[in-house]
Amino acid sequence: MLATAPPQVEATSSTVQPILEMRSIDKRFPGVHALQDVSMDVLPGEVHALVGENGAGKSTLMKILAGVYSQDSGEITYKGHPYEPHTPRAARDAGIVTIYQELNLVPELSVAENMYLGMELQRGPFLDSRAMHKRARELLATRLHLDIDPGTIVGRLGVGVQQMVEVAKALLHEADIIIMDEPTASLSPREIADLFAIVRELRDHGVSTIFISHHLDETFELSDRTTVLRDGQLVATQPTSELDTASLIQLMVGRDLAEHDPKKPAEIGDEILRVEGLTRHGVFEDISFSARAGEIIGLAGLVGAGRTELVRGIFGADPLDRGQIFINGEPVAIKNPRDAIDHGIALLTEDRKSQGLVLLFDVRENITLPVLDRLTRTQFTDMAREQEIAAGFIERLAIKASSQEQEAMNLSGGTQQKVVLSKWLAAEARVIIFDEPTRGIDVGAKAEIYEIMNELVANGDTIVMVSSELPEVMAMSDRVLVMQGGRIRGELSREEATQQRIMRFATASSVDAKAGEPAA
Repeated sequence: MLATAPPQVEATSSTVQPILEMRSIDKRFPGVHALQDVSMDVLPGEVHALVGENGAGKSTLMKILAGVYSQDSGEITYKGHPYEPHTPRAARDAGIVTIYQELNLVPELSVAENMYLGMELQRGPFLDSRAMHKRARELLATRLHLDIDPGTIVGRLGVGVQQMVEVAKALLHEADIIIMDEPTASLSPREIADLFAIVRELRDHGVSTIFISHHLDETFELSDRTTVLRDGQLVATQPTSELDTASLIQLMVGRDLAEHDPKKPAEIGDEILRVEGLTRHGVFEDISFSARAGEIIGLAGLVGAGRTELVRGIFGADPLDRGQIFINGEPVAIKNPRDAIDHGIALLTEDRKSQGLVLLFDVRENITLPVLDRLTRTQFTDMAREQEIAAGFIERLAIKASSQEQEAMNLSGGTQQKVVLSKWLAAEARVIIFDEPTRGIDVGAKAEIYEIMNELVANGDTIVMVSSELPEVMAMSDRVLVMQGGRIRGELSREEATQQRIMRFATASSVDAKAGEPAA
């Protein structure tokens, strides 16, 4: 079934003039031509989706609009006048506000204090807290329909409500255009629905939204028009109603990904990993399973089920209170990540930026980090060998970097994931744990990650995959283990795994062990 789109804004109407026009925007960084002759316009009261693979230029284009970067050439017209913001504050004051995936809030301050940060109301030499709270409460209630005490400390709120506080800040600045960069990445389905309702209401009030998301279903559900970038160039701008999933992917990646089954068959061999009775009190309890060579084990479950905590325990990142880990049938003691690495276990963490990479290190340094002891002679590193290893993985995994010396912080999300994987392959890991392997990366990069996973199991490695995307779990797993409340509630073969069965186990409070189905 094709995704559907809401009623569209007429893209070529002679009566509707764009509120924003970006024409022939060009931007270069050292070794990278990030944007080449890119043009885009936004209509008043429009939800305009901006899509493309990681590295396509979306963030660069929006950072130019938000005053973070300046274009090398090209022109921007906003409300009929030339627009050249030199700082984010200049963009905000003009009425263009960006809400980033990493929320720009101060957790220790209240809702009202965050909303008025940098534009506080004063009564003489003193802050007028009463007026700020009153206006904040009115705006939250009338525009966002939220009953939130403006005095609440933001750090005590859920991520979804914090996202609404960011929207409230934008409205307080009387924004005409709100840029939302991956706003749903950390939200629950209910929170996403609430956010979409707010975006639609903003549209009804004439506020335009530029919406960036790797989830194409969100693009179809929410947007009026869609602009596609690829390799720093404009591919198309079309009414979303004229697109479907297959055609949009084709525009994004330049090739068809929809017809290919991501999982390739692999020969299942002997057991490599077995865990028995793993327990961390209050987090997970009595976890036992095994994984064989050539096998992908999917760990499914809702947020808070204990999946990430379990794999961190196996990797030695968090302590275990009880249980035993076996590698190739032999018991092993894993007290820390170094022990896990020595026994051939790797963990690609959910948060690759803070836990998987040293962002200030370059590509080569990150890839060879786990094997530096092999490359060090006396006090010096064998630079030639280090460069050789890095070059091999850059070619093997098609890592898109300007050079081995490009800093990891400047890579796209999909490329960062490949660098993290490269360092574990360099360490010759045999059990590779993927925690949310494709979170925050585009469809093209997803296909590449799946191909790498297929290659690993074809070579006889074992993969344990934590994923919150049920289609991914079902597509890539040979077996699915479903966790709920810190326990494994069910095991399903590839043939048995359906969304309905997985969700029944994931939401069960107890399990009928004989029937193998959640108790009614």
